[in-house]
Amino acid sequence: MSKLLACDIFCAVVDNYGDIGVCWRLAKQLSNEHGMAVRLWVDDLASFRKLCPEIDSELPAQHSHGVKIRHWIAPFPEVEPAHLVIEAFACELPGSYVMAMAAQKHKPVWLNLEYLSAENWVEGCHKLPSPHPRLPLVKYFFFPGFTPRTGGLLLEHALLARRDAFQRDPRSIAAYWNTLGVPLPEPNETRISMFCYENLALPGLLAAWTGASAPICCLVPEGRALPQVASFFGRERITPGETFGCGNLRVQVLPFVEQERYDELLWACDINFVRGEDSCVRAQWAGRPFVWHIYPQHDGVHMQKLRAFMALYCAGLQPDVTQALHDLWAAWNGEVKSKPEWNNLLAYQSVLQQHAHDWAQQLSGNSLALNLLDFFQKVDRMPASEI
Repeated sequence: MSKLLACDIFCAVVDNYGDIGVCWRLAKQLSNEHGMAVRLWVDDLASFRKLCPEIDSELPAQHSHGVKIRHWIAPFPEVEPAHLVIEAFACELPGSYVMAMAAQKHKPVWLNLEYLSAENWVEGCHKLPSPHPRLPLVKYFFFPGFTPRTGGLLLEHALLARRDAFQRDPRSIAAYWNTLGVPLPEPNETRISMFCYENLALPGLLAAWTGASAPICCLVPEGRALPQVASFFGRERITPGETFGCGNLRVQVLPFVEQERYDELLWACDINFVRGEDSCVRAQWAGRPFVWHIYPQHDGVHMQKLRAFMALYCAGLQPDVTQALHDLWAAWNGEVKSKPEWNNLLAYQSVLQQHAHDWAQQLSGNSLALNLLDFFQKVDRMPASEI
């Protein structure tokens, strides 16, 4: 991909880290692997800085990892639109920028990168055009997904090879724990990462872990779950670096894990609890059993999305294994009020480990960045009369 090709990605930060997490990964991949000149427009640089600490939240323009980062503010500056314009998650482009797109002789390719979903209707809506009601522009809907008829998932070059090399090398894993100040696992210990929203099921799960038959180490990055963890241990607040124990459970609080290091945490743990979209995808690439806390929506549609994903993910698993996953995920996401059935998951851990590895391999042939660029080239070559 030529350096002359430019891409603008617009991101309005809604859920602190999920939206910008996806956009940042995509921006880096388009720049570093495909040679595009990428500008990432972000309205909340403070949240962005948590994922990438080198970001200066006070600068209107800066570079990082080969990407030009611009603070998206009003009034929007006069800039020349890029060849490829990505409106992430229907964030609505600035009016002046849309007018500048319409004024181009060769119109930019305009994509609305949608949220990830496993629902059946996604395949039918992927790549659908939406002509602008007044201007000579067409916006296309681009849906990430888990099947070949969707846009696929973000997967960097050689990520799975790097994962396998890391997981096969005890020295690399030990060095990683050392950088976090976390002791090496005890014999028969289950090591878990916990990244979730506020969750009514969390105290019950922690209580179950205190009575586990073998040691459990739960690593909790700084975030929205900390107040509940603090309350469980009778504290008003806890801070990164603190460690708490009760029965067979040891909880260690980590500083917020920047994006560049999060994969290694998922790779090094035995089971990962993740939330939202970006960390859920990274957990799948980790090839480890995981539990997803889907972003809760007031109308309950998130449970439809969760069930749609589970139908795909559990295809081919034995009924008893599938039921164990359904029971735990339903309780964890508040669909049922029972305590999460932790022991059932442990009973099938080896089966789920192999399944997670095979699932990642199955998904790896459907790259979002490659699919997006293929579609861009197809639309970019179309005669204006056909757009």
